[in-house]
Amino acid sequence: MTTVEPEYVVVVNDEEQYSIWRSDRELPDGWTADGPTGSKDECLDHIETVWTDMRPRCVRG
Repeated sequence: MTTVEPEYVVVVNDEEQYSIWRSDRELPDGWTADGPTGSKDECLDHIETVWTDMRPRCVRG
């Protein structure tokens, strides 16, 4: 019996903070899809590439 890894989607909030979310679930309030859908590792790799400043947008000035 093989286990199928769930698909994830890259999401971002209004403060330009990134996360991943299961693609089969409704996105939480305040988050929008912004990037690929794929394996957990693929999504995390994408975030590592695009999220270069981890500070919330409100403190970046």
